[in-house]
Amino acid sequence: MGIIDAAFDSLGGVLSDQWKDVITAGHFDEHTVVAPAVRRASQNGRGANRGAEDILTNGSVIYVPEGTAAFVFSQSGIERVISQPGGYEYRDGEATVFDAKDRAERGLGKIILDQAAERVGFSGMSPQSKRVAFVNLREIRGIKFGTHGPLAYNDAFYGCDLEVYAYGTFSVQVVDPERLVRSFVPANATSYSLDNPKARGQLTSEFLQSFLAAINRLSASVRISQLPGESTRIADQVVADDRNAGTWEGRFGLRLVSVGIEDVEFTDESRELVRGFSERKMGVRAYEGVSRQAADISAQQLIAEGVRENGLGDAGGMLFGMNLASGLDPRTAGVPTGGQAAPVPSAGSAQAAGETPVGSVPAAGNVQGAGGGPAAGDQRAADVAPTAGDQRAADPAPASESAASPSAADGPSFDQRVEMVKKLKELLDAGILTQDEFDAKKRDVLGL
Repeated sequence: MGIIDAAFDSLGGVLSDQWKDVITAGHFDEHTVVAPAVRRASQNGRGANRGAEDILTNGSVIYVPEGTAAFVFSQSGIERVISQPGGYEYRDGEATVFDAKDRAERGLGKIILDQAAERVGFSGMSPQSKRVAFVNLREIRGIKFGTHGPLAYNDAFYGCDLEVYAYGTFSVQVVDPERLVRSFVPANATSYSLDNPKARGQLTSEFLQSFLAAINRLSASVRISQLPGESTRIADQVVADDRNAGTWEGRFGLRLVSVGIEDVEFTDESRELVRGFSERKMGVRAYEGVSRQAADISAQQLIAEGVRENGLGDAGGMLFGMNLASGLDPRTAGVPTGGQAAPVPSAGSAQAAGETPVGSVPAAGNVQGAGGGPAAGDQRAADVAPTAGDQRAADPAPASESAASPSAADGPSFDQRVEMVKKLKELLDAGILTQDEFDAKKRDVLGL
């Protein structure tokens, strides 16, 4: 009974497989690399092709859409690759009574009987197996990547290693379909997608290795905040890596096309480092080596804040006299930077030392002779030679004393006070002092 059933199955299978097939590509989603062919069994309700899925007859038509490549697989492997779009007639399948060339060569009866006899030995099945699959040649986009842990980035601007998390996508494209099928797609697979966890895991891990090496090479010239704008350079660096992602084209027939960095996020520790650096950058010392003008502006701001909070006080004249608010450089100031002149000794202090005050004139009747005579001896006292102490008092005063004046002893000179008011006006114009503060300080300086 089995042989009889096999004979009927063989004859029925031969007749069903006589139909020519119309084959085209199936559905491709965004990440599909390989998709199986689709046999058109009917059209608008017409047609009854019930042939086997793995049998191709002579005269069948294979339509290759744009952006795809067709592979014909046989029991021996890849039989043919069609990479140009268009319609192609297949001539290496089983003979059919609907093909004029087969009928002319073998005749109707011989075609059917020979195929049926061959199938009986295989319990009604054909020993032939032909399958068609299509490879996606378009750019496969939106493959997401992300660092599982912190990524060290040596930022030359901050001068330290910063830990960041990087997220984004990359895209690949098949440039060698045959190599892809032979080396990347599993054996006997007519459908394969990069959504497959094993396929994506291999590509993502190798990409991250090359990505890390690429951004570290850019750290000497690119700040970490500029990385999202350097995606083209990063992609070039990744492709140039001869160990990981850069080897995909030679190994799998895949080429990395683009890299898109969506976000670079600091770890909490690195965020605190950057915030602290930014705060210190606003101080005076952070401007060293940048420009003298920037350092002077920062110094003036700090001094003005101190004046605003504490006032000028008794040291106001000395503060502006030293020209601190204008540039902290006494060599550029026209106002003396020293303290007040030495005070002139008073008459009382000179008498206590046994000396006559300089420039003082004795009153009539106060100068007595050696014998302590009455006022009539005033003329004699004028003729007496001065004593040693008197001679010392008559000598010219030291330079520091002669240069002293009542105005220097009492406070800044008028010119100094005017200069102070000018500096206050500069702080007012710069917005550091308010109008009320300026008016109050001006009255203090001018003594109004």
